[in-house]
Amino acid sequence: MTDALTYPDVVQLAVPFFIAAILIELMWIVLKKRGGRYETRDSVTSLLMGAGNVASGIVLGFIAYGFFMVLWQITPFDLGTSWLVVVVCFVLDDLRYYWVHRFGHRIRWVWASHVNHHSSQHYNLTTALRQTWTGTFTFMMVVRAPLILLGFHPAMVLFCGGINLIYQFWIHTEAIGRMPRWFEAIMNTPSHHRVHHGRNPRYLDSNYAGVFIVWDKMFGTFVPELESEKVDYGLVRNLGTFNPIRVAFHEWVGMFRDIVQPGLSLRERWMYAVAPPGWSHDGSRDTSETIKANHLKRHPEDRGSPGFNQNAS
Repeated sequence: MTDALTYPDVVQLAVPFFIAAILIELMWIVLKKRGGRYETRDSVTSLLMGAGNVASGIVLGFIAYGFFMVLWQITPFDLGTSWLVVVVCFVLDDLRYYWVHRFGHRIRWVWASHVNHHSSQHYNLTTALRQTWTGTFTFMMVVRAPLILLGFHPAMVLFCGGINLIYQFWIHTEAIGRMPRWFEAIMNTPSHHRVHHGRNPRYLDSNYAGVFIVWDKMFGTFVPELESEKVDYGLVRNLGTFNPIRVAFHEWVGMFRDIVQPGLSLRERWMYAVAPPGWSHDGSRDTSETIKANHLKRHPEDRGSPGFNQNAS
């Protein structure tokens, strides 16, 4: 069995590319007067969130890797290190990403970590760097367990995850419109991912893909970007702050406050942790389903159109 296997830290190697791309996008927006907007405080917050994500990875990364290595020691399978195996690992890990991302919007405990990525009201390449500090505490590392038990080495799995993350950087932009039709049909693109970052009722809970948009099409969560409806970025209820500490932890604080409030049953406390964001024991808040339903009451003509014709969430 392959015990010692190393791959380069591709995300670290890509940092100069990230910086150069941000500068190019900023120059494009300034010179062309289109393709998005930069706000200094918002961009600084995104950069600080990215730096915090790197720091948390250094401090807590051993937890996930240690877990993966324990699994590697007990699995009887070893698929090796050929390029074909790496490609298969990449595709399967992208499927893993789709489901983790979907859980991140449908389970409040996971959303508490992911919400910061959606907290910017702008959409540019710095938004891609607005990453979580608390991902380890969601325990979503367990979703990668099947890959390792199937015989993909942990270092390979993490390498593929790094490539996935790098791919997703460039799709956080308004400076790129639609890609060629064949590319849009298979791959995640700026157009598809703009929809994911929208707070419009039509666009909520859609386009969870990392690299391959085909997962959304397979599982019923794909919504195209419509020329008739511009994406409104941010959260259903925006934070109104650029404080990175609040951005990183506000939903965790809100969730625990809900869980410990007096007079609740054990089930209601549990639901505040695992139900979709917006769930409340008395129905006083809105989930994405009720937001969509309320929209259709006001605009019945939208029924059956993209974003309002899905049974999947």
